[in-house]
Amino acid sequence: MDRFSVRYRIEAADEAEARARALDVALEQTLEIPRDAVPKGYVEDVMLGRLEELAAGEGAFVADISYSDDDIGGDFLQLLNVVFGNSSIKPGIKALSLSLSDGIATICPGPRFGAEGLRRQAGIAAGPLIMSAIKPVGLPTGDLARLAHDFALGGMHYVKDDHGLASQKTSPFAERLAACIDAVGEANAKTGGQCRFVPNVTASGGRSYDNAMKAKEAGAGAVMLAPALAGMDIAYQLSRDPDFNLPIVTHPAFGGANVVGGHCGFLHGLYYGQISRLMGADAVVFPNFGGRFGFTRDECLSIARAGLDPFGALGRTLPAPGGGMSIDKVEAMKSVYGDDIMYLVGGALLRAPEGVVSATRRLVEKTLGTT
Repeated sequence: MDRFSVRYRIEAADEAEARARALDVALEQTLEIPRDAVPKGYVEDVMLGRLEELAAGEGAFVADISYSDDDIGGDFLQLLNVVFGNSSIKPGIKALSLSLSDGIATICPGPRFGAEGLRRQAGIAAGPLIMSAIKPVGLPTGDLARLAHDFALGGMHYVKDDHGLASQKTSPFAERLAACIDAVGEANAKTGGQCRFVPNVTASGGRSYDNAMKAKEAGAGAVMLAPALAGMDIAYQLSRDPDFNLPIVTHPAFGGANVVGGHCGFLHGLYYGQISRLMGADAVVFPNFGGRFGFTRDECLSIARAGLDPFGALGRTLPAPGGGMSIDKVEAMKSVYGDDIMYLVGGALLRAPEGVVSATRRLVEKTLGTT
């Protein structure tokens, strides 16, 4: 039986304590019974997690623990449960990274479109992609659609809903979806561009899936989903549904506590990078360093690399840093992220004195070196 492994950071006073805590993780994540009650044979030899390596790390210890593919039973959510289920509740334990196995690759084919598919859809073979968001909540549908039109007219590749736009009375989902798709299409007809509208489909009571299907039928270019709100399984199921077939952009809302908990939770690259790829996200929005959220440069780079670096045969999830981005920061961002990136710039364009269309054109010129 194939095995996969998870790397954890474990706080401990010495190696003996670290080993005891690591063995406890191996037990907790699989059998969840006292060690002396573990049945001999298959349960102990295969199903019990194994401590493969323990090493002193930076201010703590790093443990590699392997798990059998049979522990996950061919189920995506059970995979997440084994990676960091009960142990995520314990202090001083942080999940750092995940290795693949044949079993994981079978149930998690990865992004359907990925970075390359998003490029093809936008008609951009090289260089960064650019996305913006219509906002704020409270504007009527007509005003939001006008913003979508102006972003597209200025050369934006993707225009998405703000994550706070749901189905408020000022702009109901179905009304906004139709109006914004039409507005972007009108701008494309004027410019010859290939801008796509990306609605926020996150909703309760199973409506995330329904909204995604409505978006596809209406002609959206992709959908945006907040997995920490709607559930990672919604993104996973959409990415595998042959009747859906649109790119999925994930939003970090409600998920921050999973990565900003100091020595608990997940490393940024695992949560927003590797797990996003496993659930089938084609692009992942996350807070950029130097913005208003406090992610560091290294934390952001860990997300970008985990989304783009080789990870079995899984496609690449395009990183989309945002939150406090501005036109003036583009050159610095290019030097950090390179060209495999989607810049998310919103508020800076809305406040630009020259107006949204001209500001967007200036952003495109700065980013791609074109006019």
